[in-house]
Parts: sequence; C-alpha cells; structure tokens
Amino acid sequence: MKSASDENRRAASPTEDPAPAVDATTATAAHEADADGPAGDGDDGMNAQEHEGRARHRGKRMPLWLDTLVTMVVALVIAVLVKTFLFQPFYIPSASMNPTLLEDDKIIVSKLSPGVFDLERGDVIVFEDPADWIPGDATEDPTLRVRVMMALSLVGLAPDPSQDHLVKRLIGLPGDHIVCEEKGAALEVNGTTLEEPYINPQTPACQDAFDVTVPSGKVWVMGDNRYASADSAYHEVQGESGFVDESDITGRAEAVFWPASRWTGLGDGSDAFADVPDQP
Repeated sequence: MKSASDENRRAASPTEDPAPAVDATTATAAHEADADGPAGDGDDGMNAQEHEGRARHRGKRMPLWLDTLVTMVVALVIAVLVKTFLFQPFYIPSASMNPTLLEDDKIIVSKLSPGVFDLERGDVIVFEDPADWIPGDATEDPTLRVRVMMALSLVGLAPDPSQDHLVKRLIGLPGDHIVCEEKGAALEVNGTTLEEPYINPQTPACQDAFDVTVPSGKVWVMGDNRYASADSAYHEVQGESGFVDESDITGRAEAVFWPASRWTGLGDGSDAFADVPDQP
C-alpha cells in the first residue's frame, strides 16, 4: 500500500523527466552570443570601445591656455578684417561739424563707400589729411591714453588718435560748379541754391566768396560749422588747393555710436541736394 507521501510526489511530478530549467538571464546571454558572435563582441564590447575612444579624444583636447590664445588670435584677425574692409570707428576732435557732430563724438564709418556704394552730395565723409590741413599730430608725443588708443586702433577696437583724418560734408562731386557769391550768402551747386538745415543756424552758409568747378577725381567738402572749419572753401580762399582726392576718402560716416545719448544716423544730408542737377 502506497503512502500518501508517495502519491503526493507522483502527482507533483510528470511521468517523464523534463529538460533542465534554463535561467532567463542565461538564455538572453546565449541568444546574444549566437547573434553577435563570441562574447565581448556585442553591445558591451562596442560601448567599451566608444568609451575608450572618447577617453582618448578627451586626452587630446587643447589646453585651456592654448584654446584661449587661439580664440584671441581669431578674434583679432576678424577685427582687423572688419576694420580694413568694412567699418572703422573715428572720434571728433573739433567743433568744425557742429551741430551735426560734437567734440568727442565717436562715429562709425563704412568703408564700402566709395567702392561698393557710391557717395552722394550731402554725405558726411572721412578722408586723409590732403595737404597738412591739420596742424600737429597727437601721436608725436603721446600720453598713456593715446598710446593705448593707438594700439587698439590698429585692430579697429578704438578710434585712431593720430588726427590725420578729417570729417566734413561732401558738397561737390567731380564736374560740379559751386558758387558763393559773397560772404554770408547761400551756397549754390550747379545753379541751384541750397537750403542746408544741417549747418550751424547761428552763422550763414558762406564764410567767403568763391567760384570753383570740381576737377575729375576730386571732391569739394565743407564743415557744418562754416565759420569754424578749415575746409575746402577756407583753403581755396587762402590761395591753396581746396579739393580732396577721391582716393584719400576713407569712407562715409553712418552714425554716432558714442555717447549713447547721441545715437543717431547721419544719412539725411542728401535731401538738401535733391533738386541739384548733375553736370553734363
């Protein structure tokens, strides 16, 4: 007679011995081994290689000091290119362009004009001193402040302190006939009398009488503060040449950028010349 314990064991066990139980983790690993080849060539192996590659890449990174130096050099190269071909800052050292420009104003000058864009009558332009119109040079015996500005100006980060550039308003283009009949009269260009809202309202347009025709390759310039400007008219009356070579023009002044309270564009002067005909 079989005991209850024997019956219980038979009920709990199948008639044939089953296959050995396989652990789920083992099965998964075996499946991966079949699919990916020998152990170590699957995902875990790839991840290890990636980590090793990234570690080598991090080991080859540029030192901080060298990275900083390269960044500074690239920034300076870009600044020099911008100054050479696009824009350059200048500052106003005198009252010759009052009230449009005040002393110590900082302006930004586009070097795309002349060249990419044509200059127009009424533009405010910056040009190299044509014939010692400016006495002296601030860089001959420079102060520490001037020395710093000289260094920064080489890369376009500060206005040029040498004062070998002038800023005036372009009045006459090549071929234009410009006349001031008498001191205190209005200015005439190609037979058209100008109304000039930009000049100093306390003084007339003409500080002296003159009658000139602008030669080819030259321009005629005048300050907005006519009685305090050593401009084309002033030098012509002194018996000197008052014309400026087009090749000496650095660019067109686009705006006052400092001080911030005087932010303004400088492109409205051409309106005064809207009715002026071109010379044939």
